[in-house]
Amino acid sequence: MKFPISWLNDYVDIKDISAKEYAHALTMSGSKVEGVENAGDEIKNVVVGKLVDVTKHQNSDHLNICQVDIGEEVTQIVTGAQNIKTGDYVPVAKHNSYLPGGIHITKGKLRGEVSNGMLCSYNELGLTKEDVPYAADDGILILPEPYAPGTDIKDVFGLDEDVVEFEITSNRPDCFSVIGLARETAVTFDRPYEIKTPVVKGAGGDVNEIAKVTVEDKDCMRYAARVIKNVKIAESPKWLKDRLRLSGIRSINNIVDITNYVLLEYGQPMHAFNLEDLEDGEIVVRKAKDGEKIVTLDGEERQLDPSMLVICDKYKPVCIAGVMGGENSEVRETSDAILFECATFDGPSVRLAAKKVGLRTEASSRYEKGLDVNNVIPALNRACELVEMLGAGEVVDGTIDVVNCDYKPTVIKLRPDKINAFLGTDISREDMIKTLTALEFKVEDDNVTVPSFRPDVLREADVAEEIARMYGYNKIESTALRGETTRVIKPLNQVVEEIVHSSLVAQGMYETLTFSFIGPKLLDMINSNDENHKKTVVITNPLGEDTSIMRTTLIPSVLGTLSLNYARRNESAKIYELANVYISREGEKLPDEHKNIALGMYGNCDFYDMKGAVEHLFDVLKIKDVEYVSENNNTTFHPGRCANLVKDGKKIGVFGEIHPAVAKNFDMDCRVYICEIDFNIILSFYTEDVKYKQLPKYPAVSRDIAMLIDDSINVYEIERIIKSCSGNILEGYKLFDVYKGAQIPGGKKSVAYSVTFRASDRTLTDEEITKVFDKILSNLEKNLGAQLR
Repeated sequence: MKFPISWLNDYVDIKDISAKEYAHALTMSGSKVEGVENAGDEIKNVVVGKLVDVTKHQNSDHLNICQVDIGEEVTQIVTGAQNIKTGDYVPVAKHNSYLPGGIHITKGKLRGEVSNGMLCSYNELGLTKEDVPYAADDGILILPEPYAPGTDIKDVFGLDEDVVEFEITSNRPDCFSVIGLARETAVTFDRPYEIKTPVVKGAGGDVNEIAKVTVEDKDCMRYAARVIKNVKIAESPKWLKDRLRLSGIRSINNIVDITNYVLLEYGQPMHAFNLEDLEDGEIVVRKAKDGEKIVTLDGEERQLDPSMLVICDKYKPVCIAGVMGGENSEVRETSDAILFECATFDGPSVRLAAKKVGLRTEASSRYEKGLDVNNVIPALNRACELVEMLGAGEVVDGTIDVVNCDYKPTVIKLRPDKINAFLGTDISREDMIKTLTALEFKVEDDNVTVPSFRPDVLREADVAEEIARMYGYNKIESTALRGETTRVIKPLNQVVEEIVHSSLVAQGMYETLTFSFIGPKLLDMINSNDENHKKTVVITNPLGEDTSIMRTTLIPSVLGTLSLNYARRNESAKIYELANVYISREGEKLPDEHKNIALGMYGNCDFYDMKGAVEHLFDVLKIKDVEYVSENNNTTFHPGRCANLVKDGKKIGVFGEIHPAVAKNFDMDCRVYICEIDFNIILSFYTEDVKYKQLPKYPAVSRDIAMLIDDSINVYEIERIIKSCSGNILEGYKLFDVYKGAQIPGGKKSVAYSVTFRASDRTLTDEEITKVFDKILSNLEKNLGAQLR
């Protein structure tokens, strides 16, 4: 919402307030000012000049020498413009003048003739063709009427105006108007303001004999209309055009400009119909019919449907309600009589219609926020008043006003003590009433009646906010928190659960939730030889065979979900579930109930993607030194492609590629990877302690080991020996090569490691490193039969 600040002076006197002061104060009171601009700030020393003589330059075939009356003198200016003649009034940039863009104009010579400035085009003044539709596209701007020579050009075009732009929130439709912001301005600066009631003289007659309005749908809350006869379509006066232009709206003609002016002034959209185009002068407000179409004012054909509210005459749509009028009823230069429409429509209905037809307008943007039904008649009368002021026509007596809603004002209790306690202030009851009254709230005894233009005020806290923002947020003292605060410490298991969720989601996995009870067939489908998986809890009164036992593992549930995704032709899937399993205990009534974490994936992944996901999970849980021990006897998994997760000699989980037979049981013809981890065990290894150490001061030394070992030996056995033999000087190790080939004996493989040593308190000597290195080699040879290459 933007408009010239001077417009506010029609309602509240703020002539003595600077634009900067105004912007700050309104922002602090809750109406955020996005910025203030002055279009004429960059224009200096540019005036109106009258061409008293125009002659050809003797030394040029395209230059003209002009004698220009600029008020205090007649000066000479040389120009290349060809559209000028003696007697024209033009903008003149005098010597030492400035134009938009920082252009500096000084006197000089052109082909030997002195030029004391420059004649200006509209582009050079920062104007657009919409601002001056009469201007030549290529040439000097010829003013359409005479002005006193020497008149500042900024006064001619209203460029010396501060234009303020507000960022209005959607819950304040009243502030999408000059009047609404004038009210905020008056209360902010504690000044009186006045909205004059529009006065319409009328020209006789009875509007009910000329027009008729029928409202058939509840989405139209109120519809009012007045008729103007003997219409005179003409150009609007300069003051009206200037205000529209500075507000970002192009002037069309006096009638259209009036509706746009009222839109800005009252925040109430209006529309003007050519009365002759309305069959029998009738207006019907209804929902569109299937197949109906309308060509809107922008020349585009729009398809309508029964969800859209339309304004029709007796037979056809002439307007999409709250969005845009139709081309078939637009006001034309030949229009003799028009009908002014002023209405309120249901906001969501307008928004839906605008979205469907792909057309968002100034009107629809206001309607969709919800407008005041009590603003319709004042806005309509203001438009008719302007018609009479501009001599644009004669207003027929009477108003058609169809009210289709039952408006009841909101009433809220005023409790000053409660408000002060809520705000942390000590504002008197009298000051509260003064503020609310200035904002047009009615206060009677302890009741506050909310004005109809403030639909955002619904409860006592909203009333407190109105008082606080006008009192001044900056005046509210900072105070210590009142009452007692308690620290809520999350249980450890909840903390770890959140870490697990965050880690797995961050890796692109989706959480799944499945039933805790399954069927024996589903459990049998995983071909498990784990004895714990067979210790099922049987439900006494199951809903059916498929829900007759409690699950002892999450693997069937995860495989079932993956199978469903595979059947739906999802190329890949990565899921996880953190849930309870139930293992029956002999001699005990209640089973062992604990949480497990299960991961599942297929598609664009392999064994090492699953291993990476598990490693990342352990990293964020700060669980170190987890061993991945090859497992060949788990019948659920593919032999040789399965590993147990072991920490401090305790098995905490298993992962690997599902056995092809198991995958086939779930109708999956692809490689599937599953991991299941005992949550309770990893909970016991989790620690919140984080230890830091200083950056190393002393250099590190690296040694490489390349050895031949049996193909059946896993590399973690090598790493275990490296760690056990290196003491506290081992900084790290890295496997960088595994090779099998023609140069390697059968049943063997070449494995190469880089081992790094560093001490925190000294520089290591060759003797120390060699001693440890020899110990590593000796143990590798002794325990694994490794041969150094």
